[in-house]
Amino acid sequence: MFMKHNKLVVILGPTASGKTDIALKLAKKFNGEIISADSRAIYKEMDIGTAKAVPKIRNPKSEIRNGYIINGIPHYIINIVRPDQEFTVAQFKRRAIKIIEDIQKRKKIPFLVGGTGLYISAIVDNLKIPQVLPDSKLRQKLERLVKNRGLNFLWQKLIGLDPAAQKFVDKNNPRRVIRALEVCLKTKKPFSELRKMGKPLFNVLQIGVKLPRRTLYKKINTRVDKMIEMGLVDEVKKLIKKYPVNLPAFSGIGYKEIISYLYPVKSRKAGISPRAKLFNRVKGEISLPEAVDLIKKNTRHYAKRQITWFKRDKRIKWIKDVKTAEKLIKNFLKESEPVL
Repeated sequence: MFMKHNKLVVILGPTASGKTDIALKLAKKFNGEIISADSRAIYKEMDIGTAKAVPKIRNPKSEIRNGYIINGIPHYIINIVRPDQEFTVAQFKRRAIKIIEDIQKRKKIPFLVGGTGLYISAIVDNLKIPQVLPDSKLRQKLERLVKNRGLNFLWQKLIGLDPAAQKFVDKNNPRRVIRALEVCLKTKKPFSELRKMGKPLFNVLQIGVKLPRRTLYKKINTRVDKMIEMGLVDEVKKLIKKYPVNLPAFSGIGYKEIISYLYPVKSRKAGISPRAKLFNRVKGEISLPEAVDLIKKNTRHYAKRQITWFKRDKRIKWIKDVKTAEKLIKNFLKESEPVL
């Protein structure tokens, strides 16, 4: 059965929808703390391109285990691994559950906030994630196939082995496709069979932030322009001086496009270092304006995929403003805990 004070509020929505600001206002009003459900906010040194909510001026007083105090509210699972470290959905689930339970024990309300559907589903649906260790040799082979044959080639191979995977694996996300195929090949079983829902861990209210498509796209474009003004190019320069350019962390929108501007694929294959490009000894594949346009375009496409993912879950209560969310949460907190 559910334990007393076992409530969890989820604030979700597409990128740039304003869910972070809404969640902060709600957490302040309802004595809450925020757990990030963003698969890119986990990376240290990647702040601008991820639009991460971190203090502008960092000091030890603002830092807590697994995150930061931002505007007086603890935010967890932010800046917890380096770009060259792996962080799986299973790791996220274990860490998030521990944090949620700790918040509940302190009689506060946990808010799970983000746009990574698989992270949210892992908690809300208590997904039984396959405990299959990564196989570096197999992954390298699959990554080469993506480069040589395209991501769609791997996607078709995956759904050939596991047709049900198309319901929950993002076909445009190389990391997710490779991981699902890796599990299928290693276990000789469909990924979907191993990825089952368990009994609910929490009494959950899911709130989705909905914006008119035109408004959302305008906000995306504005945010990308702001990222460039804030120094996204310099952030990427620092990263590729320190880490290999082909890390999965750098396949995210905002980073891959700027890397193409700074450091072309031909140079990577020829073994020319990022440092040589940074000192203008190699020309990039695309211009900076082209990179910016690509970031905007790819972000819009990503937002569409997020919306499609979330629309499948009929439990989500869609809202257009903070007041509606406040009413939903007030009613939710008044309700008695269900017994299973």
